[in-house]
Amino acid sequence: MIITGTAVSLTVQDAEASAAFLATHFGFETAQAAPGFASLTRPDVGANVIFLTAGIATLPADQRHERAQGVILAFVVEDLEGELARLEAAGVAITMPLRVEEWGERAFQVRDPNGVIVQLVDWNG
Repeated sequence: MIITGTAVSLTVQDAEASAAFLATHFGFETAQAAPGFASLTRPDVGANVIFLTAGIATLPADQRHERAQGVILAFVVEDLEGELARLEAAGVAITMPLRVEEWGERAFQVRDPNGVIVQLVDWNG
């Protein structure tokens, strides 16, 4: 098998709102879009993030109304405190304050308009 790319695809209530959140606050760009669908990319990230609106007909019938739950969209960053300050200054609600785990991970979280958890993390301890 040769894998040429990867993506995480999340079904949400409003794909356009989640896409706009990642574009505005995390520098993602739209690679492809259609009603109820957005594929976002960044040149420095090895994966696309795809949002699908719940109920979209392109999903199999048994998946159309399932929404992303229990998923954390995590991005490793170089300046965790700087990103925290930038997001706070932009008015983004911090839903999990910066904390340090016993295994050395430092992280904080925000949520997009659909409730998708976005976690910024570093291992610099």
